[in-house]
Amino acid sequence: MPEPSGVGRPRDVRRDAAIHEAALALLTEVGYDQLSIEAIAARAGVAKTTIYRRYRDKAALVAAAVEQRQGSAPPEPVAGGLRENLLAVVGWLAREIEEQEIGLLGALFAGMRGDARLADEMRRILRRDQAAMTDRLPGEELAPGAAELFAEVAPAVIVHRIVFAGERCDERFVRHLVDDILFPLLRKGIQS
Repeated sequence: MPEPSGVGRPRDVRRDAAIHEAALALLTEVGYDQLSIEAIAARAGVAKTTIYRRYRDKAALVAAAVEQRQGSAPPEPVAGGLRENLLAVVGWLAREIEEQEIGLLGALFAGMRGDARLADEMRRILRRDQAAMTDRLPGEELAPGAAELFAEVAPAVIVHRIVFAGERCDERFVRHLVDDILFPLLRKGIQS
């Protein structure tokens, strides 16, 4: 998000929140292709120029709204090793993904396929979030390349469970994902 220039009035954070809320609501309702700055401005009760002063395009606005919506940070590492940290991070990730509306996720996925700028913005957010997640895993216990593999496998399995299977990621599922898939896949000393 652009930094305030220091010239003029300070930004009204209520407007930012209204713009983000309107963008996400409309994105869910109409999809990315049909989403317009005009409709977002009307829903948020602001002028189009207010939005264009903050965001260079629709992709930047949607990315900022997604970033603003994010809940908590991944949990800090705990004593006990890789399995315990995997359980904590995967449990957190499952809750974060479950809190997203399926319609919003679908609209973002579809938008990313058709708009390279949105795809770049969402990948930037994903890389940042992946780094935050994998920083919570004890590196001395991880096989080479494990952090990248975790960042690909864990979210994919969770999204599949929620979106395609229509199931919740309860504690039993999180343990299954960690014990049967991630822990054996990521742990140093396991032969491929």
